[in-house]
Order: sequence, then C-alpha cells, then structure tokens
Amino acid sequence: MHDIRAIRENPAAFDAAMARRGVQNASGPVLALDEARRARILAAETAQADQNRASKEVGAAKARGDEAEFARLRVLVGEKKAEVAAMQAEAKDLDAQLTEMLMGMPNLPQEDVPDGADEADNVELRRWGTPPVLDFEAREHYEIAGVKPGMDFESAAKLSGSRFVVLSGSVARIHRALAQFMIDTHVEENGLTETWTPVLVRDEMMRGTGQLPKFGEDSYRTTNGWWLVPTAEVTLTNLVHGETVDETSLPRRMVAHTQCFRSEAGSAGRDTAGMLRQHQFEKVEMVSITHPDASRDELDRMTGCAEGILERLGLPYRTVALCTGDMGFGARRTHDIEVWLPGQNMYREISSVSVCGDFQARRMTARFKPAGGGKPEFVHTLNGSGLAVGRALIAVLENGQQTDGSVRLPEVLHPYLRGRSVLGADGVLS
Repeated sequence: MHDIRAIRENPAAFDAAMARRGVQNASGPVLALDEARRARILAAETAQADQNRASKEVGAAKARGDEAEFARLRVLVGEKKAEVAAMQAEAKDLDAQLTEMLMGMPNLPQEDVPDGADEADNVELRRWGTPPVLDFEAREHYEIAGVKPGMDFESAAKLSGSRFVVLSGSVARIHRALAQFMIDTHVEENGLTETWTPVLVRDEMMRGTGQLPKFGEDSYRTTNGWWLVPTAEVTLTNLVHGETVDETSLPRRMVAHTQCFRSEAGSAGRDTAGMLRQHQFEKVEMVSITHPDASRDELDRMTGCAEGILERLGLPYRTVALCTGDMGFGARRTHDIEVWLPGQNMYREISSVSVCGDFQARRMTARFKPAGGGKPEFVHTLNGSGLAVGRALIAVLENGQQTDGSVRLPEVLHPYLRGRSVLGADGVLS
C-alpha cells in the first residue's frame, strides 16, 4: 500500500511512477478522496469543540438559574453530539474507501526497472549453462517413456478434474528428493531458517501480501472463510504482521516447503498439457524481512540462491529483469529465472524473486525499532521461489532424457535416491 503523505507531498512523482505501471492520473482520485476525508475530520473536530463549549455553558446556566438558556444549551449539545457522530461516521467511511483505493494500486517500480508492456520487453541479465544437444527429437516430460508409469493425469482428472496430477513410484521419489535438496541447500549453505506454516489463512493475511482485495479470484477459499495459500510468501511474510521488531533482528531469512493452490483464473487455455501449470503444486519459498537500506542487495542475494540450485542441478537457465508491464502487483523490481526445457525448446520461468519495499509492510503494519532510537520504521519485504518443485522436476526429466526413454539424474540428487542415478525406460530407478 502507498503512503498517502508521500502522494500529497509529490503527486507528480507518484503519477509518473504509476504511469510506468500503466495507471494514468493516479493521484487525482486519491487526493480528492483524501481531501474529502480530511474535511470531514476537521468538521467533526470543530463540532466537537462546539459541543464541549456548550456542555460547559450548560452547567453555568444551571448554576445561575437561567432555565431558558439551560434548555437552549441542552438542545445545542444534543445537536452537536449528533453532528459529531455523523461526521465521524462519514470520515470513517471515506477513510475505508481511501484505504481500499490505495490497496488496489500496484507498487511503484524502482528506477532501474525496464519500461515495457509485456514479457517481450523484459531484459536478459545473464545466462548459465548450455542447452543439451540431443541426437533425437526431444520429448516433453509427460512423453518420456520412463516418466509415463509415474505421472498419471487421467486418475488425477477422475479425482479432481483438469490441471492435477498423481505422481507415483520413482517419479514421486525424484520429486520429493528435489524438494529436500532445495531445503537442505538453503538452510545449510544459504543461511535461511527452515519454517513450517499453515496453508490455510485468514483474509487479513491475504490482504497483507496483496492477494486481496484485487486478486481473490486467483485463489481458493473454503466455505468457512479460510484461503488456501497460493504460495508460502503469504504465511512467511505475515509472521511480522502487526509486529514492531528490533532492528538487530534484521534481516530475517526464511524458507518453507509447502503445497500451493492457485485457480489459474487468468491463464485459461495456457499450458494445459503436462504438469507445467497446475492448481495444486509444491514450492520451496524464500522470504526475507530486511532493513530498508539492505533490501536491494537482498534481492541480488536471493536471486543468487535460486540460481545456485539450478547450477547444482546442472540445468541451463537465464535470468531476466521484468519490465514494468510484466511485473507483479506488489513488486518494485523482479528477477525471473527461466530454466531450459528441451521438450518445448525454450526457457520457462521456474523462479520469480521480488523486492516489495515497504508496500506489504504498510498493509501489514510491520515495523522495526531503530537500534539508535527514534520512531519505528516500516520493514522491507522480499520473496522468491527457491524453486518451484514441479517445474524443477520437469526440467530434470527433460534435460536428462536419453534416446531409449531413460533419464540421467543430476549427481546432487543421488544421495537422496540412495545412490540411484538413472530413471530407466521402464520407470525404475537404478
């Protein structure tokens, strides 16, 4: 959410930044609503002062026996009391409208974010690895002979409908090994704190990280009002919801492996084949809570953590800076990491790492106490996939595929598979 004082003080700068996100004349409606709200507050305060004066005069009139003035002042006090209540109610309603308006506006991009309309305008930062040269036609993950026995979309459709999968046997084991490898690496080498959180959250938590009020249709809600998390970003970030932490406790770096749930309302018809885009999937999520001065460096550190997982797995990737038109609602700057998928002959997103500045912190009222004293300040928040487990599985299977339908598995996974290194064409690990 945005700071209304900053908008008042420099509406031109706010409008220029919002225009880069495709929102024109953003400050106009905001300042009009803010002015109306402040006018009601001032009117209520003036009426309250009149009421207080009249209340004092009531006693004086009673003491001197002026019954006519006493009666008049009593009526005036009642009128002012009703007037104050009405104006306070109006101010409260306008304040709620202003909050809702500000919550519906995207974050302001950092100055170094490239301008653009969509993914075609994203800027490549770097590449790592060389896509494998295969002497046969590459297959997509679900077409590989050794994968087919352990990846069942028909049974999943019977159980739940489209965009679900049942993993079993060796494929399920590789999937689990990938998640464990990611968690171990982030904890033991990257210094993140392993965290286990619920996957059901309240409205306030979804509001805190920006999924509500604007993007409710992208998530699932239970009949009793809980939301299924679209990512552990929601729970990890909201651990500081309503808190004022000590500056010395920053940065807080966390990682969680959870089930995630997305309705994919905005992606109808895209990536329907295979398990690239599912309603239920697993992700290893990184979240950092930092001092404002450290958040930009933290973005680079977290990006490196995600890239390191791919490098350890030997998977070619490229890292891009998202342009203003492709960047998520709550981000100030985002680095997408795209892994090479031979079956599609293209790079596909496997991680998105974003710095949100104080955008989420304002929504959550999450602050820190400066070590040297002074007024509490808002923390900065960051989040990123480290990685999407299902997409990592796809990449491992497609990049390791062999002519006979078997799959050679990355060396770092061998210890998690009891020394097994190959998924055979028959679906058996050896």
